[in-house]
Amino acid sequence: MGKLGSTDNGLVMVTTHLYDGVRSLPLDFAQYLHADSLEKGKEDPEFKKKPELALELIARCLNRGERPEVTLIDGGYGNNGPFLKELEKRGLIYIGVVAKNRNVEVEIETGQKTKMRLDELTAILPEESFSSINIELQKPRRVWVATIKIEISGMSGKRTVAIVMNAKTVSSATEIDYLITNAPIEKATALWIVTTYSQRNWVEVFYRTVKGWLGLKECQVRGKKSIERHWILVFCAYTFILWHWLTGGLARQWASRPLKTFVEALEAFRTAVSYRFMRWLGNNVDVFAAHKASFGLIWA
Repeated sequence: MGKLGSTDNGLVMVTTHLYDGVRSLPLDFAQYLHADSLEKGKEDPEFKKKPELALELIARCLNRGERPEVTLIDGGYGNNGPFLKELEKRGLIYIGVVAKNRNVEVEIETGQKTKMRLDELTAILPEESFSSINIELQKPRRVWVATIKIEISGMSGKRTVAIVMNAKTVSSATEIDYLITNAPIEKATALWIVTTYSQRNWVEVFYRTVKGWLGLKECQVRGKKSIERHWILVFCAYTFILWHWLTGGLARQWASRPLKTFVEALEAFRTAVSYRFMRWLGNNVDVFAAHKASFGLIWA
């Protein structure tokens, strides 16, 4: 559990999301079941690795006619060569995170290929290879980026890797990320890679929101089906509030100022529900009292 920094029991969800510049919507999910939780371990029919689940979710999108302009994936998948090859078989352009110890072949001198780790490659790049880019997120961020063409064992052709640092020099950087893409060379610029991949931040916003406000992790059930039903309810609640927020109804009727965040929209919705319930209750006290009486309670 990353939050705890240690190993503990937990539920693992694999999800796909849509972001189109305005809306960030959860699409599908799959529950990852660790081999230890299954009767036959890795031989159990229900056991699937996370990349397998991710490909199934992507297949659902494609079968619905949802073909993304670019697929953004995190390190658990971007560092998985077979997974990337499967994306390419489906004709998908992707940007993903790769590990610093990933071995690649790179042409340092004309006509001469050298095999080395990505962090070793970063260490020998001249300072002028990196350009400054400002990323517009909830909190604007400045990074220094260098792009280089590489080859990976088991994958034909060249890919572009963007080396993204939070400082101007390797020696002073405290964070260095490596992003790989199969986008055409003319498109895969440093600016395009980092600004496009930054949109994946909306997935993290989704998780913070549904964990903090919609009870994603608050289920007290044990069965796989029950857990999935709970997740479906959370997905629906999130999408419902988002739809009302974006269409403006909540702001027009239930707020005296613009609703700038999902949480503000949720509070406006709660205000609407509480108001309508109190109005109803004022006209139906007898009905509500009878309802409580059916549980052996007195409303008086």
